[in-house]
Amino acid sequence: MTTLGVTGGIGSGKTTVCGFLEEQGARVFYADLEAKRLMQEDPAVRAAIVDAFGAAAYRDDDTLNRAYLAEQVFGEAARVKRLNAIVHPRVFDAFEAAKERAVDEDVSLLVHEAALLFEAGGDAHVDVTAAVVAPKADRLAWVTARDDASHEQVRDRMQHQLSQDELRKRADHVLENDGTLSDLRRKSVELYWAILEDRQG
Repeated sequence: MTTLGVTGGIGSGKTTVCGFLEEQGARVFYADLEAKRLMQEDPAVRAAIVDAFGAAAYRDDDTLNRAYLAEQVFGEAARVKRLNAIVHPRVFDAFEAAKERAVDEDVSLLVHEAALLFEAGGDAHVDVTAAVVAPKADRLAWVTARDDASHEQVRDRMQHQLSQDELRKRADHVLENDGTLSDLRRKSVELYWAILEDRQG
């Protein structure tokens, strides 16, 4: 089995690429969704978050207070690092468990989709990496429409991620999302088979 890390800046289309890879038979582990699940459901994670950021991190109905937590860490590098230190190791543990299941079930390609793949050290947990990049204007348009956010808010979120140039340097494969959806599907399919052929060869 081969493991592939897929990343990309906000609005780049990485989730769409992962959907195309799933169509080809890949299994996708969505790291950001797993992180959200752990923050909501894992007792140890919840206790560590409360210890670090206060009881207000969870509402009276026991759900994570995302707005409060975002306020606590926004612009505070040390606090972001502290939150990541709580969540990321457990996400990687979950990915390792997903790897074991994938091997047992004869999955050919297991994808680790993560916005912060390189920043969190996720690239050390996979065999090969791919970055999805797209024109900034397109990314701004997609995210502002999707999240009902302003251009300023989206630009701020972009600034907290690796630049697309840096992603191009670090990734083993780069998918340029600069055409139609059909173009992106074709590139995703080509990536799928190229990786499997490379690993088998």
